[in-house]
Amino acid sequence: MKQTFTAEIKQAGEINGAYIEPPFDVEEVFGAKRVKVLATFDGVEYRGSIVRMGGCYMLGLTKEIRNLISKDFGDTVNVTIEKDVEDRIIELPTDFSEAIDNNPEAKKTFEKLSYTGKKDYIKWITDAKKVETRLNRIEKSLEFLAEGKKLK
Repeated sequence: MKQTFTAEIKQAGEINGAYIEPPFDVEEVFGAKRVKVLATFDGVEYRGSIVRMGGCYMLGLTKEIRNLISKDFGDTVNVTIEKDVEDRIIELPTDFSEAIDNNPEAKKTFEKLSYTGKKDYIKWITDAKKVETRLNRIEKSLEFLAEGKKLK
């Protein structure tokens, strides 16, 4: 069941994080307190989860999307939300896949990450413009993962 509404972009505390609050009872509409969703913000697509924090339901709005739609805290945005029933699978680049297969500790941590956590690592690696930068990011990723760290 798709929900369409307008919402204010709110700031998460003092950080540069943003979210919107759905204007309906999430548990009643979707049958759960935490829901994986497909959303659009002014037409820009996003996959995420509605979560309950601080006494309200919220859906994060990335800085990247805010830049694409030229909106920030206090602005209103047109939102559509529907339950995401597809499996969330991350395709690993060959070079990263081979490297992580040779590092059991890093692989163990990576496999425990959420879809978004995995996506952040892969995006960081694949966004490198130079081969040297990409290789350095793969090496750093393995270090962070072996230490049990998320990227952000």
